[in-house]
Amino acid sequence: MGKKVGAEYLGNGICEFCVWAPQVDSVEVVIRENTRSYPLTQDKKGYWHTRLSEIEPGSHYKFRLNGESELPDPASKSQPEGVHSWSQIIDPGAHSWKDNGWKGRELSEMIIYELHVGTFTPQGSFEAIINKLDHLEELGINTIELMPIAQFPGERNWGYDGVYPFAAQHSYGGAAGLKKLVDTCHARNFSILLDVVYNHLGPEGNYISEFGPYFTDKYHTPWGSAINFDDDYADAVRNHFIQNALMWLEEYHFDGLRLDAIHEIIDRGARHFLKELSEETDLLEQKTNRNYVLIAESDLNDTRIIADYEKGGYGLEGQWVDDFHHAVHTILTGENSGYYSDFGKMEYLAKTFKQAFIYDGIYSPFRKRSIGNSPKGFGPENFVICIQNHDQVGNRPVGERLSQLVSFEAQKLAAATLLTAGFVPMLFMGEEFGEKNPFQYFVSHGDPDLVKAVQEGRKKEFEYFFRSHKDLDFPDPQAEETFKNSKLNWHFKEDEEKIKLFEFYKKLLDLKKKKVFALFGTADLTTEADEGNKTLKISAENNTEQLFGIYNFGSSTYREDFPEKKPPEIILSSADRKWGGPLDEQPSQQKEIVVMPEAVVIYTLKK
Repeated sequence: MGKKVGAEYLGNGICEFCVWAPQVDSVEVVIRENTRSYPLTQDKKGYWHTRLSEIEPGSHYKFRLNGESELPDPASKSQPEGVHSWSQIIDPGAHSWKDNGWKGRELSEMIIYELHVGTFTPQGSFEAIINKLDHLEELGINTIELMPIAQFPGERNWGYDGVYPFAAQHSYGGAAGLKKLVDTCHARNFSILLDVVYNHLGPEGNYISEFGPYFTDKYHTPWGSAINFDDDYADAVRNHFIQNALMWLEEYHFDGLRLDAIHEIIDRGARHFLKELSEETDLLEQKTNRNYVLIAESDLNDTRIIADYEKGGYGLEGQWVDDFHHAVHTILTGENSGYYSDFGKMEYLAKTFKQAFIYDGIYSPFRKRSIGNSPKGFGPENFVICIQNHDQVGNRPVGERLSQLVSFEAQKLAAATLLTAGFVPMLFMGEEFGEKNPFQYFVSHGDPDLVKAVQEGRKKEFEYFFRSHKDLDFPDPQAEETFKNSKLNWHFKEDEEKIKLFEFYKKLLDLKKKKVFALFGTADLTTEADEGNKTLKISAENNTEQLFGIYNFGSSTYREDFPEKKPPEIILSSADRKWGGPLDEQPSQQKEIVVMPEAVVIYTLKK
């Protein structure tokens, strides 16, 4: 393990300061409360450090470089006055943890719920999430995933513009509120994951380059120069982000991390940053006797991410599967522009249901090259799937959710496709009751030039859309109204349709956790895709039963007859009236299976 960076409060008024600045001549720490500055000593690797007494938690400080620039700490754990102001010392022992018996949860057992802290509740805080745990427990969720909470400019942001990776967003409740949330989650048997961003830092309040070569021009990402994971001085940069990950896991007790867009973490060294992170996390597991999971977001469909170390892999526990989302979305909506042009076929839905990756080395017309490799040999527990997430909703021109794009029956069909598949499911906040409010892109930057650039960039990206939809207004990312429009409406139980959808999700999740659909996670799954009628039939068997799913994405009713001596037992029919559908409930055993348009029936045949 490398050096701990930042201000580490040791108790009794003693605080250690450490900052990496290999190319400056002097570093001092300036304490606002006593108006004094203290020199730091440099070691051979460019780290500057000192230990001071009579420095209490809550004290504010900056680092002075070369006797001139006074800047916040790149590893600050608290920025109570914003990204441009003083860093604050916090006491890591201030929270008295009550989760000593908590050991974590395997990824294979997780039912993940992705949420944005600012829009999930009216209050938009860490502690306000606690008040919604009853709802999530009733639904059947056991794992929460927070979108990024590293300190960002202003009070409204998705979180991917964070510039202080070690600091929990102050407007959400800071370190104290976050630790209370995590502790309460564990007391209620919820795991909690954190989305972290190690591929770039945001543009406003980003002073880190003043300290050293944290970025390299060897590579470029969509956000500019890449973070320096393999160029000169890279060791300390890697350590900065490794320490960050370990802090969230050890000091804040998170159960794992979702790593944003790892295809933009560019490292051509012999030991990839992700492998180093995974190995350090393994060591932390041994130290704490807890289970942690690392989940990668990647558009490469590369199993090296999750392969074992001895097979040349990085050893992460899981990765997101965009293919599954795109297959379901395109068939339901008929959308075929951009990357959606690579999907839209029933055979592709069958393929992703069976093995996660559609693009497993085959040619992508949209990308104009072959994509991915085969996932054969990997279990379904390595892949996280969804039918909605922050990206696929929020990066639409007006942020429409699936509930605004398809019928009520189609929402149930999508939910069943997600939750009967063998992979690890992830819901996006509000989908369980068909939230109609959009989830739009919002910021609250303080730099007028940056605000203008974001507004104009967003308008240019979607100008094609607003030219053909003159009745719709462009959602200004900087406007507070855009943020408010994106908050969940928690009065869903006043709407009968939303109640029915919520109950349907509850039933699916209950069956999922009882392993009723477990056979659909086996390697010998059989699929039958009918492109013309838009139906998909899934089947699998063991020594005692055959499990079948018929997913009707078409406009015609599907019927299947059975011999009198072998009646099927219906497990779930989404078109039943109890789920708000048009059909009287089918007898649990009958000679005919009827699947209405935009509906699903799951049934079993006992041997």
